[in-house]
Parts: sequence; structure tokens; C-alpha cells
Amino acid sequence: MGKKNKKQNKEQAQEPEVDQQQAEATTQQADVQDEAAAQDAQAQELEVEVEVDPEEQVKLLQEQLEKEKKEYLFLMADFENYRRRTLQEKQDLVKNGGQKVLEGILPVVDDIERAIDAIGQGGDLDSLKEGVDLIHNKLLSFLKSNHVEPIESTGELFDTDLHEAVTTFPAPTDDQKGKVIDTVLKGYKLNDKVLRHAKVVVGQ
Repeated sequence: MGKKNKKQNKEQAQEPEVDQQQAEATTQQADVQDEAAAQDAQAQELEVEVEVDPEEQVKLLQEQLEKEKKEYLFLMADFENYRRRTLQEKQDLVKNGGQKVLEGILPVVDDIERAIDAIGQGGDLDSLKEGVDLIHNKLLSFLKSNHVEPIESTGELFDTDLHEAVTTFPAPTDDQKGKVIDTVLKGYKLNDKVLRHAKVVVGQ
């Protein structure tokens, strides 16, 4: 009886070891199966990549190249049109840039021609003088409206940026030395830029 109990106890002690071995074997088998499944999936991906038709790839690349070529040609054509348009605008500006100024000065020319006709008909001198003064004032007003103004010279200190000395003359008084005594030709400015220097006589 005692021997039988010992034998049963020994068998019961061995059973957990057997179960543990079976569990480990099952786990290893599952790992092997997972690894095999991963390898199969990778192999399938490689097969898909290999199965892509090279001719189809070439066709797709040619289509993409043709598309990019068309876009490039379109951009080049657009740029060429822009270049021609800006060049034409520049030529028109150079050719007709003074159109507005010339249109504004034509009425003054008309007044001068009428004054010449009046002089030829022997009109009254006072009336002719008054007419010329009006034309002169009209012309000055037109110049001023286009930002052209005369340069102050007579009585001013000589300034090489504004004046051009045509000659020097002994100054009548000491305070006129280095100043403009007389203006031979009036100068003009456009905004802050000198259009024509005033030709002056400088006291010395």
C-alpha cells in the first residue's frame, strides 16, 4: 500500500513537467507558423513587384515625360508672349511718351500764330503786347502744371548745381561778389532735376 502511494505521488509530480513541455512546444510551433506567414507575405510582395510589366513602366514614364514637356513648352510660350508685350509697351512709351505734353502745348502754338497774323495786319501795338503777355503766361502755366519751373538766378549766390557762368564782371558792391549779377538765359527744373542750367554773369 505504501509503495503504491509513492508511485502515484511520483507520477503526479511528473505531470506538471509534461504539461510545461507541451506548452513550450506549442509556443515554439506558433512562432514558427508566424514566421512562416511573414515570409509568405514578403514573398507575395516580391512577386507583385516582379510581376509589374516593364513595358508598362516605360509607357508610364513616357507619358509623364510628355506631360512635363508640354508644361515646359507652355511656360516658354507664355514667357515669350510676356517678353514681346513688355518690349512693345516700352517702344510705345519711348515713341509716344511725350504725346500728352505735345497736345497741351498745341493751344499755345495756336495763340502764337494768331498773334503773328495780327502783327502782319498792323494791329494796335498795345493790344499785340497784351496778347503776347497772355500767351507767355499761358505757356508758363502749362509748364508749371507739368512740374516745370524756372530757376531763380539773378541776385542769388552762384550755385554750380543750378547756374552756368558764361562770364564774370566786377561786382558793383561787395555784397554782390559771388552772386549772379545778370541772367543771360533762364534755366528750368523738372521737379528737383535740372532741365537746363541758367546761363549767368557772376560778380567778382
